[in-house]
Amino acid sequence: MKKVNSILLLCCLFSTISMAQDTDRKIQFPDVDGYLTLKTDLHIHTIFSDGHVYPTIRIEEAVKDGLDAISLTEHIEYQPWAKDVPHPDRNRSYEVAKENAKPHNLIVIHGTEITRDMPPGHANALFVKDVNKIMKEDALESYKEARAQGAFIFWNHPNWINQQKDALPKVSKFHEQLIANDLLHGIEVVNDLTFSEEALKIALDHGLTVLGTSDIHGLIDYQFRVAEGGHRPICLVLAKERSEESIKEALFAGRTITWFDNILSGKEENMAKLIDASLKIKVKGFIGDSEVLEVELTNSCDATFVLKNTSVYDFYSGIDWMEVEPHSKKTIQVITSRSKDQLVPLEFEVLNAIVGYKKNYKLEVSLKQ
Repeated sequence: MKKVNSILLLCCLFSTISMAQDTDRKIQFPDVDGYLTLKTDLHIHTIFSDGHVYPTIRIEEAVKDGLDAISLTEHIEYQPWAKDVPHPDRNRSYEVAKENAKPHNLIVIHGTEITRDMPPGHANALFVKDVNKIMKEDALESYKEARAQGAFIFWNHPNWINQQKDALPKVSKFHEQLIANDLLHGIEVVNDLTFSEEALKIALDHGLTVLGTSDIHGLIDYQFRVAEGGHRPICLVLAKERSEESIKEALFAGRTITWFDNILSGKEENMAKLIDASLKIKVKGFIGDSEVLEVELTNSCDATFVLKNTSVYDFYSGIDWMEVEPHSKKTIQVITSRSKDQLVPLEFEVLNAIVGYKKNYKLEVSLKQ
């Protein structure tokens, strides 16, 4: 009897640990001024194209990660498991995922991947109505059909070495034609395990929305080492409401930020909103009658902020760069004697917040109490 009770106790303990791990892994970022910060992964595969799992697994992974929305973007043209999983209706993956997501209040966006050689390469079309109609021999016609269905279309992994041997994205005349004719609206800056500053530059130069996706084929936990503290790449969408319609509006408006491997990237105005909401700064006052001012930084998100001091001030304790860990507080002590008569703002570069090619987000902190 004691042995049975011990086994039951052990099972309960493992169950509790498992539940705690699932809770800890939920990705957390605060809402920003005027918008909800929705966590999305908009490039995912299952056995209905070249992925290795059934759509239900993608739902479970997304729920564990605390995502608000996903899209199963199966390849139209590339179907390596077709003999084993025949599905003449290319909408089937979406239908299975949509049904299984209902109990979890997870938004599943109807999407697909137009899979072609360069140019134009691969592209995802989101918010489509019937993938079967997008199956056309001519690539341009596929884009036109997707757009006719109201799709938001983005260029996948433009730095992929299988299609760009030098890993440098290049905007071809075909891409220029797509952009000019409202057939290309975004570009992946983050895909799987890669980040491309060149892709970010293309986004900014051509007015494209910045995307970050997992492009997962295997298991999220294995590919991104979740058990070791890793996380999947995501796209933070600044939406007016938690709905598919609001996500679509935000994507077309370009209100996105990517996050992976502690790198945040996106347009400067979006980054400003996110950092302002995530990193709260409080001037606590001078230490006694000294000229050393205490400043408290509180980080309420899952990213670690890496800050480099670029101001006129030195610190009483510490050097010119620091890390503010997720969901933590950090106090810095600012020597104000060089500017004691008129306190000028404290200035930082956020080294892991990329807002342009070789350009970091600059943070200004008022020292007025």
